[in-house]
Amino acid sequence: MLSALDWYRAAGVDVAVGDEPVDRFAASAVAPPKRAAPLPGPAPMPVPATPLVTDPAETRAIAAAAQTLEELRAAMDAYDGCSLKHRATQLCFADGNPAAEIMLVGEGPGEQEDREGKPFVGRAGQLLDKMLAAIGLDRTKVYIANMVPWRPPGNRNPTPEELALCAPFLHRQVELVAPKLLVTLGNVPTQALFSTGQGITRMRGQWKTLTINSWSGPALPTLHPAFLLRTPGAKAQAWKDMLALKQAIVKEKNGTA
Repeated sequence: MLSALDWYRAAGVDVAVGDEPVDRFAASAVAPPKRAAPLPGPAPMPVPATPLVTDPAETRAIAAAAQTLEELRAAMDAYDGCSLKHRATQLCFADGNPAAEIMLVGEGPGEQEDREGKPFVGRAGQLLDKMLAAIGLDRTKVYIANMVPWRPPGNRNPTPEELALCAPFLHRQVELVAPKLLVTLGNVPTQALFSTGQGITRMRGQWKTLTINSWSGPALPTLHPAFLLRTPGAKAQAWKDMLALKQAIVKEKNGTA
């Protein structure tokens, strides 16, 4: 029973909708009562469409007020406006070196990241560590954050509303870290930060100048480590991207970028 409950929680089922089970098949077998025909009257007013994306003005103001990463983390910890926070175990703020010249941006925390409060600590994180080590990097030389700092239930993709609310926090992190190079890991951060509908398979491996508020610099989209675990054949493409990152690091050090 405990194993089943753990499985439900991992899948995002964490709210009971009733105390007793309901036989939906029996309920559907009962014929619905006939409704009287409505009396003729004026045509109803059209209901205005609900905007798809939530206005992030509040989180934008909160993020802008933070002058350090410590202040930003405290502000995010105190913020209760995103529904993801109410289902997550804790805030997953960042990992790595805040003074690093390379910043990696992922999608959102998974189950293990939610438990430990750090991004990329599960199987995908272990693969990311190996990818970084292959070009002479580790977590003391990079700074890692996510588009959303709280785990989406069942590890689903963040919704447009959740991304809109959390993006100002990530944007402020980028400003405060001020990396020389930025890498987006996977489809979600690539599309969100580059404001594009193109998929990661078309975007990956191409350096582009990215502007986020007061920060501007070279950014490289690449494949998410979790995708590589599911699709090992794509590792060759990711390796090309890592080599491109290494080349850019060398150029930065030599002042030829």
